[in-house]
Amino acid sequence: MKVLVIQNCKTESIGLYEEYLREKGIDYYVFPAFTGKRFPPINRFDAFIVGGTPISAYELHKYRFLRNERRYLRKIIQLNKPYLGICFGGQLLARLLGAEVRRNAVMEIGGYEVKLTSDGKKNRFFKGFLSRFPVFHWHGDTFDIPKGAKLLVQGIDCKNQAFSYKKAIALQFHLEVTSQDVSIWADKYRNDLKRVYKTKQKVVKESKTREKKMKRLAFLLLDNFLKR
Repeated sequence: MKVLVIQNCKTESIGLYEEYLREKGIDYYVFPAFTGKRFPPINRFDAFIVGGTPISAYELHKYRFLRNERRYLRKIIQLNKPYLGICFGGQLLARLLGAEVRRNAVMEIGGYEVKLTSDGKKNRFFKGFLSRFPVFHWHGDTFDIPKGAKLLVQGIDCKNQAFSYKKAIALQFHLEVTSQDVSIWADKYRNDLKRVYKTKQKVVKESKTREKKMKRLAFLLLDNFLKR
């Protein structure tokens, strides 16, 4: 098993998911797509994790590295390789499958609870999850569910929180972030906090109170995702 982690923003890592890969001794490579480097050959990897960025998935045309990434990921989908998209990575998957990505009615930042749909309760990606579970959000966009995909997780302010398509899964939410990650994001994206009337201290606390449960779920999700 070898995993390619596509990092789309210098500020945003894959957090606890990378900790999982290290602890399990899984061979992985973090590819800094945002630097404009040439993508590595797809056939060297068995699974792909696509990370976040503040760039919107409907603004790909403005960024050369994302145009290249779109072509690269389209091949991965065509080959039916395991694909895990986190936030932007999930929105990009929706776009690749022909669904719309747009502004959500409200911006979600902080600790939330989401719930599994009837399809989510039966889906292998969420095996072992309770019907409701804690997550962390930092996004202003949302995706529609592509044709042929299944809605797995729902939220309140943003309905579509996860979908699956064959071996691919898109997540709108974060399980992988730690309170340390959130502190970095709060400094980098402080204008976002003003839009939701929250302070850095509040969102860091919301993350910290959920961190232990989210770590267990993050590890469980990758167990399910990488299971052959």
